[in-house]
Amino acid sequence: MELKLLSEEKNTAKIEVTDSDDTAINLLVSELLKSSDVAEAGYYIGHPHLDKPLLTVKTKRSKPQAAIKKAAEGLAEQYRDLRMLLEKELK
Repeated sequence: MELKLLSEEKNTAKIEVTDSDDTAINLLVSELLKSSDVAEAGYYIGHPHLDKPLLTVKTKRSKPQAAIKKAAEGLAEQYRDLRMLLEKELK
C-alpha cells in the first residue's frame, strides 16, 4: 500500500491510497473516529477504474498526520494484544 499526501490545510489532509487494503483503511478510519480530536474521517473509493481511493481526515486541534499516526499505533497495540492472547490460548 502506498500513501500520497494530495493536499494539506491547517486541520485537513487528503491522502491518495494506492494498492490499498480496504479493510485496513476502514479499520484506520474507525480508530480515527474514536478520537475526540478528529472531527471527520472518511475513505472514498470512487469508481474502480477512474478514481484512486482517498482518505480524508479533519481534526479539531492537532495535525491530521499526528491523528493518523496515533490511530495506527492504537491499532497496532490492539492487534499485538490479540496476537499474544491467541498464542497463549492456542498452544
